[in-house]
Amino acid sequence: MKYKSQTSFTHAQADKVGVLVSNLGTPTAPTKQALKPYLKQFLSDPRVVEVPKLIWWCILNLIILNIRPKRSAEAYKTVWTDEGSPLLVHTKNQAAGIAKQLQSEYGDNVVVSYAMRYGQPSVSHAIDELLDQGARKIVVLPLYPQYCASTSGSTFDAVAEDFLKRRWLPDFRFVSHYHDNPEYIKCVADKIRAHWQTHPRADKLIFSYHGIPKRYLLNGDPYHCECHKTSRLIAQELGLQESDHMTTFQSRFGREEWLKPYTDHTLKSLPEQGVKSVQVVCPGFSSDCLETIEEIGEENREYFEEAGGERYEYIEALNSDDAHLTMLCNVIKDNLQGWNLEPGKSNDYEQRSALAKKLGSEK
Repeated sequence: MKYKSQTSFTHAQADKVGVLVSNLGTPTAPTKQALKPYLKQFLSDPRVVEVPKLIWWCILNLIILNIRPKRSAEAYKTVWTDEGSPLLVHTKNQAAGIAKQLQSEYGDNVVVSYAMRYGQPSVSHAIDELLDQGARKIVVLPLYPQYCASTSGSTFDAVAEDFLKRRWLPDFRFVSHYHDNPEYIKCVADKIRAHWQTHPRADKLIFSYHGIPKRYLLNGDPYHCECHKTSRLIAQELGLQESDHMTTFQSRFGREEWLKPYTDHTLKSLPEQGVKSVQVVCPGFSSDCLETIEEIGEENREYFEEAGGERYEYIEALNSDDAHLTMLCNVIKDNLQGWNLEPGKSNDYEQRSALAKKLGSEK
């Protein structure tokens, strides 16, 4: 069969609105065996690595996948929990919190699922879940505040690829970014303020974002600009002077130039400039994960302290903070405008059911 059918559909069921929240992804276990297929899926995405396919296939399969899985597995072991990877746990909890808030307002007319762009649960699995529950309209919210082709764009690709295989397509809306949403800005600023209530302000507040190759910026990706705008708005909300903060980029890969300044190089250089204490926040991450916990929380701490820094603090991501969940729900509700969520008002399931009975009686 060329197109996937929705076998669970019945003509008597009411149409619902589905919400799909997604994040980057995670291996199923902190092992070399689990990391290899995860990394292969991730690094095979042409949105992530824009290198000629044949050249990259050789590099990926002959070099990277023979070296990196073991190294990544060791890093994952340091952050793994009884429930799985931190990113999976946080995303699952965020989806549950969003569902609770939306269903308190709309009842069972809204159903929520979550997915990982790479790994499990997959985007296709989450869409199946929503459609099986009667969703005929779907809002997709990638949990990336700033748009980037390799994150938000790749999520759209995964949804579109799934839709190409389906016979009956739902109405569809996609949230590409919320980097300058006033509620989001306030949430991050309030998280920093809360940290300051128990920890004195440092010499410098560093906004660190995941990096991308500079070439992507030059080719028109807005990510770099959106990161800087997020930093500027948070700093304004906090009343900071320009000298109080800076924006850097972490996690580069390969030899080409990525967005600068690099977080690790910056932290190594600050102590000799008289900056003895820093606080680092990552406003591009909705959830704490390997990158924030291990790379920012531990690895970069060592760089700073070895260079002569005296106090280093990582300020956690928003995760499942109540204000964060409310903000995400409001973003979703903005995208529900015009979709009638009152049961029986906009659905034609009664007419469909009557027609199905008539067709059945004519057989």
